[in-house]
Amino acid sequence: MGTYHHNIDAKGRMSFPTKLRDLLGGEFYVTKSINQKCLTIYSKAEWEKLAQKVALLPDSQGGLDIKRWLFSGAGELNPDKQGRVLIPSDLRDFAGLTKDVVVIGLDDKAEIWDKEKWDQQQNNMDMAAMLEAMQQLGI
Repeated sequence: MGTYHHNIDAKGRMSFPTKLRDLLGGEFYVTKSINQKCLTIYSKAEWEKLAQKVALLPDSQGGLDIKRWLFSGAGELNPDKQGRVLIPSDLRDFAGLTKDVVVIGLDDKAEIWDKEKWDQQQNNMDMAAMLEAMQQLGI
């Protein structure tokens, strides 16, 4: 949970928020988001659940494409003693992460966004669709 503003250094490292490290556990995984130009971070337990579900997909074109998309750039993130993680260069390129980034907590996962893209995403959020989803939940 929460929104955190950080920088990526020249080596591709960024400080990962302590609160999210605590929520996700000491071991977590990063991959490309399926529907946005950002990165998604999963706890080890959530990653293993996702991997098991994806493994059940048939080797059809769609199933293989999902497997390729999800696993081709995925990696484990291990915070160093300063709480920094190294974001692989191919994932930084995919999400357009250069310097200013925003990390957002999403309950059981997190996302890393380029700050400008996150600002645009916030401006483009569909309030009517969000209201409808909340009403379906009885909120």
